[in-house]
Amino acid sequence: MKIDTTLAPKDLQPAIADMWKASAAKIDSIDQTMDRTKGAPVHTVAGRYQPRGWTDWTQGFEFGSAVLQFDATGEKRFLDLAVERILKEMPAHVTHFGVHDHGFNQISTYGNLRRLVNEGRLPRDRWQMEYFELTLKCSGAVQANRWTELPGGYGYVQSFNGPHSLFIDTMRTLRVMALSHRLGHVMKGEGDAVISMLGRAIAHARTSAKYSIFYGEGRDIYDLRGRTAHEAIFNVANGAFRCVSTQQGYSGYSTWMRGLAWAITGFAELLEFMESVTGEEVAAFGGKADIVAMLDKAAAATCDFYIEHSATDGIPYWDTGAPRLHELGDVYAVESQPENDVEPVDSSAAAIAAQGFLRYGAWLNAGKRSGGDRYVKAGLTVLRTLLSERYLSRDPNHQGLVLHSQYHRPNGWDYVQPGRKNPSGEATMWGDYHMRELALYVQRLAEKGPYPTFFS
Repeated sequence: MKIDTTLAPKDLQPAIADMWKASAAKIDSIDQTMDRTKGAPVHTVAGRYQPRGWTDWTQGFEFGSAVLQFDATGEKRFLDLAVERILKEMPAHVTHFGVHDHGFNQISTYGNLRRLVNEGRLPRDRWQMEYFELTLKCSGAVQANRWTELPGGYGYVQSFNGPHSLFIDTMRTLRVMALSHRLGHVMKGEGDAVISMLGRAIAHARTSAKYSIFYGEGRDIYDLRGRTAHEAIFNVANGAFRCVSTQQGYSGYSTWMRGLAWAITGFAELLEFMESVTGEEVAAFGGKADIVAMLDKAAAATCDFYIEHSATDGIPYWDTGAPRLHELGDVYAVESQPENDVEPVDSSAAAIAAQGFLRYGAWLNAGKRSGGDRYVKAGLTVLRTLLSERYLSRDPNHQGLVLHSQYHRPNGWDYVQPGRKNPSGEATMWGDYHMRELALYVQRLAEKGPYPTFFS
């Protein structure tokens, strides 16, 4: 990536304002045309959002987008739309024991509404707030209950593949466990045993940092600092780590870039959260200094890897090991080529990672640590590209907001337009949601508004 060191949040304000105008029509269109009996909208096919029965992990992104639209613009009809849909559609997600995606669905909906109340943007009604917070408490406990214990203070929230499987995606969903803890909730097991959700969140982050992130320390012959594995697999009989793998990437020994993006933002947000945690709260889980050092090391490595393995405009190709990527030449020395017919880019990875850059940079700067400005400028550089004509869809007939996003390349689930050989020109619900979340974050910085966090 070629980082523009001159960019400031205010420079992007006009383009962000234009984005919200385009976003409004798309939220309306999706809500008016989706058949919810078939599941949540996942990705676009020829510009129209389609469901794909999986775990409906994108439902919170759909309704959360309407909350963010209200947050950014003050248009109350989007708040009303979001609340109506959340009340009807989201309760089943709160107690969904079969997924690891609780931090996606519930923080995007109930969590954003709670934040707006605490910021004074919504009136404070005691029982409404109790409802928001109860859903978040329960959701955190349900996620934390999907647990595989490992020796030595390690363990992880199981992916939907089963108890042997740790997904890097879950790094960004740990926040629901952290918030549930912050709200004073605890899990209780057999015999009324109290189980700390913060402790489990830290153990999961530690396990991900050790087994899913590489640091160039000789772990194997493919050990490149910052490289990230989508899946880590363990022997559940004895807790031994067995191998890295992938579900949506090319291989366990290359980096699926959306997985890397989940790691970047997940580690960055936990670093911010740790600033609100006392040493006493985490004394039993390794101590605050060691936990922060672990998170910092992982955040720095993953951020640096992304910067080194994206095009000059900050957009990555879908996987660093994509088998035909070499045919495009040195893809990291030129701007991204989203409509090439060799290997696709993934703009959703960019939308996710950019917020992680900004938050990690802000955390470094707040603690007077070195290097923060580099990551802040990297995040702004990526956002500028995503706001450009090549990536932001202003077409009212296209329901997607951020074009050239990928869903599941190995399975061939992404739509290939007639006359093309590669998927391009389509959007995903997580890409669009994270674009809105990213734009709101930078808008707040430009306007010197309240700093948004999941635990605000």
